[in-house]
Amino acid sequence: MDREGVQAVIEEIRPMLQADGGDIELVDVKPDEGRVEVRLTGACNGCPMAQMTLQMGVQRKLKEVFPDLKEVVSV
Repeated sequence: MDREGVQAVIEEIRPMLQADGGDIELVDVKPDEGRVEVRLTGACNGCPMAQMTLQMGVQRKLKEVFPDLKEVVSV
């Protein structure tokens, strides 16, 4: 799990978020912790569904590519 690989997956997810007026930005990748930090912006920032989007969308997709991923958190 490296920054370039995670960024590539986020680029696949980004159009879905942008279609709803939001966006996502990769903040940090911590492979030793199995953690990816992102920032949700636009309509996603403060949206009540943002946590579900993170877990059911972003985290699920990243885990398909990086099975060692433990969590995706919004910072």
